[in-house]
Amino acid sequence: MAEGREVALLVGLERTHRGAVPADKLAPFSAEESLEELAVLADSAGAIIADRDIQSRPRPDPATLIGSGKVQELKAKVGFHQADVVIFDHELSPTQLRNLERALDTKILDRTQLILDIFAKRARTREGQLQVELAQLNYLLPRLVGRGTQMSRLGGGIGTRGPGETQLETDRRRIFRRIRTIEKDLEQVRKGRGIQRRQRQGVPLETVALVGYTNAGKSTLFNRLTGAEVLADAKMFATLDPTVRHVVLPSNRKALLSDTVGFIRNLPTTLVKAFRATLEEVIEASLLLHVVDASSPHAQEYTAHVSEVLSDIGASEKPQILVLNKIDAIGESERDAPALAQRIRNEALQNAKFAAVSARTGDGCAELLAMIDQGLIVDPVAAARFRFPIGDVGPSHVLHENARVTAERYTEEFLEIEAETPESVRRKLERYQVGAPDAAQGSA
Repeated sequence: MAEGREVALLVGLERTHRGAVPADKLAPFSAEESLEELAVLADSAGAIIADRDIQSRPRPDPATLIGSGKVQELKAKVGFHQADVVIFDHELSPTQLRNLERALDTKILDRTQLILDIFAKRARTREGQLQVELAQLNYLLPRLVGRGTQMSRLGGGIGTRGPGETQLETDRRRIFRRIRTIEKDLEQVRKGRGIQRRQRQGVPLETVALVGYTNAGKSTLFNRLTGAEVLADAKMFATLDPTVRHVVLPSNRKALLSDTVGFIRNLPTTLVKAFRATLEEVIEASLLLHVVDASSPHAQEYTAHVSEVLSDIGASEKPQILVLNKIDAIGESERDAPALAQRIRNEALQNAKFAAVSARTGDGCAELLAMIDQGLIVDPVAAARFRFPIGDVGPSHVLHENARVTAERYTEEFLEIEAETPESVRRKLERYQVGAPDAAQGSA
């Protein structure tokens, strides 16, 4: 193990038809591309990738996934590289997991366990930690039998974070009891979030949620729009716990911007269920910013996958803006935004507006804020004219702080202001309003 990092071997499976024609060629991602994504996940978990291997078979082997011959070949590689862990790019059944562990005599993880481990590593809030533990326990429950060898190994490492080794050694009764306790705790969290949401709804602030495939640049865009300092790096799931900040729109009204966890292909169903409370931020949002890495060759597939997850959680009907991020990584000749949008859009986004931005440099972000301003339907903005007595200009400060002032005139008795004003502010200053600017200008 180098520098405290575990040495890992990655294994994928490519299904073939007769004549060794890959059946997965019809899928959006090839086995090689899927294994490349697994490598990024493993690196995010802290592993050093020593070797990668893809087995071609007409169908998965029920006993070992990859077949006995490939298992023997893999065992030799484990010894050669002194591998600490073998990670499979497929979800392993309890039988496959047990057989592979016995045959290879090393720690075995599948894609689901790897993602769960990264989530356990990234969770910072109490809510996030509870959600990860619940997902891990639900996944491990049917896999307790026959895992004594692995559980007896000391040293921790990838795949052992979260509940921990002692939790995995407990019997089913204790695990069921722990699951019920976590579910009760999460229900209290949901109630608390519901109260907070009702309090927010008492103030005319709409929520805009960032959604997208992991590593699409959501957190960088969140920081750019809000001035926050949310962790943003190239590792997958760098941001796990949801963050909400105020953002000031061009009309000078405020909205809440929520940064949520990134989605990924084959996201474990246990995680989708466990993170339902977090995903409520997406469900309750008035507008979704669907962020996609426009420089990725798989942008269309990533966008389609995120749309699928949004449909699964009941948020597919939400108004969306397709945010084509990382345009600074695209050649000048390929930066045509309409052409990019047409290439990346799927059926769920055919009628969605789009914006081309670079969260890193800030290009296009002003236009995106204006688009958000136009897309929020609660507390709509309209042009209005106000007349404040010279001796009572205090209310004019409310206008300057909460609207976009376009004109200002002083007379002997009044201060007249024209502004693009949210409805809530217009109601608050109703007694000073004298009509639309055009009508006022005509009378002047």
